Amino acid sequence: MPETISLFLALSVAALLALFWINLRVASPVLAIPIRWLRWILFALYAAQSNAQFEWIDRPFWAVAAAVFLLWFLLESGFNWLKVSAISLSPLPLFPRYVVNSSGDEWPTQQRLLKVRDWLRANRFTPVQALKAELGGGIWLRTSVYHNHDGTLRLHVLFVPQENGAITVCYSLASRTAGGRRYVTDNLYIPFGGFYPESWHVERRPWRRSLVKQVARHLERVRQDGDPVLAWDISPIEDINQQQQQMEMINTELGYLLPHADREEYGKITPEGRFRIWKEAWLLDYLGIAGRYH
Repeated sequence: MPETISLFLALSVAALLALFWINLRVASPVLAIPIRWLRWILFALYAAQSNAQFEWIDRPFWAVAAAVFLLWFLLESGFNWLKVSAISLSPLPLFPRYVVNSSGDEWPTQQRLLKVRDWLRANRFTPVQALKAELGGGIWLRTSVYHNHDGTLRLHVLFVPQENGAITVCYSLASRTAGGRRYVTDNLYIPFGGFYPESWHVERRPWRRSLVKQVARHLERVRQDGDPVLAWDISPIEDINQQQQQMEMINTELGYLLPHADREEYGKITPEGRFRIWKEAWLLDYLGIAGRYH
């Protein structure tokens, strides 16, 4: 039994290191999920094995492993809550204002990302505008906006920078109908926890990383609605900044954000809003499930 556990741990560590090495280059939110699970399980098993060797606590192996597993949950939960609180208290805006990106660096030169641009060209998507928003500390979120051949589908290609220098690419597709509805289909993996306008129909699937499948799913959603789709007649920067302003107003009215007069003392996000972000962060990090947005 001890030899079996030792072999399992050795193989698991090798798998974890291999996945970690790969993800340093591809920065995949999907690949990050098994990495987190392996890290969590290995921490519990190594603690239990160390206890069996040094006999710190007179408890069975699996009882110690389960206790340490729960301890990890408590520690990471507390750490995540502190991160949410820090975001709430920081001066950084939750809905940053976008500006036109005229620096010429809107599209990274990595091979896997250049293939995405080639696919867009091959499928008659045309570039409309390049935007960026500062996330803080000189870090910028870059977005390249495209339209399909008749201008009824707007695609935002978002390049999310990582701490290790890698870039995660996400897609957000939007269409407007004659009935005033707005359909949004994206694969963002960042917890939101807030509210969208009633006329918005948002579907978020972080597991769906393929742009081809993302476009197909979005077109299917719009087709099922049956309402005629309108061509976009507002520039991306005007639209996105109007969205950001509207979102902040709605989330303040619905109790997700505190009124501006209270933010300096209590932070931007209400206690209920902080809990919603904390819960969604757990679901995204370990299950890849985003909140339900109605």
